Amino acid sequence: MSTIYLDNAATTKVREEIVDTISSIIKNEYGNPSSTHSYGRSSKSLIESSRKEIADILNVKTSEIIFTSGGTEGDNMIIRNCVNNLGVSHIITTKIEHHAVTHTIDDLIESNNIKVSYVKVSKSGDVDLNNLEEILKRSDEKSLVSLMHINNEIGNITDIQLVSKICQKYNSLFHSDTVQSVGHYDLDFENIKVDFFVASAHKFHGPKGVGFAFVRKNTNLGSYITGGVQEKGLRAGTESVHNIVGMSEALKISTKNLKSEKEYITELKTYFISELKKKVKNVKFNGLCEDLNNSTYTLLNILLPIESEIGGLFMFKLDLKGIACSKGSACQSGSDTGSHVLKEIQNEQDNKKVSLRFSFSIYNTKDELDFVIDQINDLMN
Repeated sequence: MSTIYLDNAATTKVREEIVDTISSIIKNEYGNPSSTHSYGRSSKSLIESSRKEIADILNVKTSEIIFTSGGTEGDNMIIRNCVNNLGVSHIITTKIEHHAVTHTIDDLIESNNIKVSYVKVSKSGDVDLNNLEEILKRSDEKSLVSLMHINNEIGNITDIQLVSKICQKYNSLFHSDTVQSVGHYDLDFENIKVDFFVASAHKFHGPKGVGFAFVRKNTNLGSYITGGVQEKGLRAGTESVHNIVGMSEALKISTKNLKSEKEYITELKTYFISELKKKVKNVKFNGLCEDLNNSTYTLLNILLPIESEIGGLFMFKLDLKGIACSKGSACQSGSDTGSHVLKEIQNEQDNKKVSLRFSFSIYNTKDELDFVIDQINDLMN
């Protein structure tokens, strides 16, 4: 049975050339980067070259890139240290952020007694930036705004450049989870004045277990993991050289091929939307994912006219057909509580129906999408 992988928002296939790069580093560059002998210096040089390449692509300073294990660690590091080291007592966010953000904030409410304000979100999943400004205008505490760039479940894009201007106006720190956009969009963070953002290599065809955080110079964020002076003293521990180099190479390739790959994937999404409308009766789309101008080109979240109790095994049945998709964030797999994002934006009736997220990459084809639509129809009838 052939398989069709349409869960690229959860993780992507590692490019073959990245596998080769990582394999070569593991075999030949095994020195500890903190060691002063030639083996260590060689590994250290690879790390710093990778840091510079990533910084150049995103138009930031090399010293502002901190290597982590991925987006979740980066979100934790930034949000917790803003409270613990920078004196933030008020966090402003939404209820549709990734759980790496929402669960961290929930923990800080209990442990640090911080104040949290939730920005209004429309039924289409858009963040109300007028409401954000109203909240900041009323706040007299030191505040951190945490709003993701692209929602990982419904694909809505938030104008983080505008958010950064609002935050600057009210002297507030701004953190953005950019896991779904780094490697998929041309981002210039010299012009987008966020204070902090995070990325994860496995979202742009790099290895798992490695990512980076951007910490703008002079924000004075304190150390998160102690025990060494690695990563400017912010994140102790021996760096994963092969993963860091693999991530840098993956970002370089994604950036080099961005125009052609974006055009290809956009065509896939456009085709999928068109064919679903033609062939799947009463299909709907969650959030703004159908709107190519206001959502990412990489994913589509569809609502099927099936009661969730009846269609509880729907995704499992698709899996038996060789189709991999998602009911939401990968971090919710195995959870029967449903999507916190869809719960926030859907009406009660739609929330009882089956929603599926399909996310695309350069390794998908229109023939695969045709097969998926046929299987959806078969399972619905």
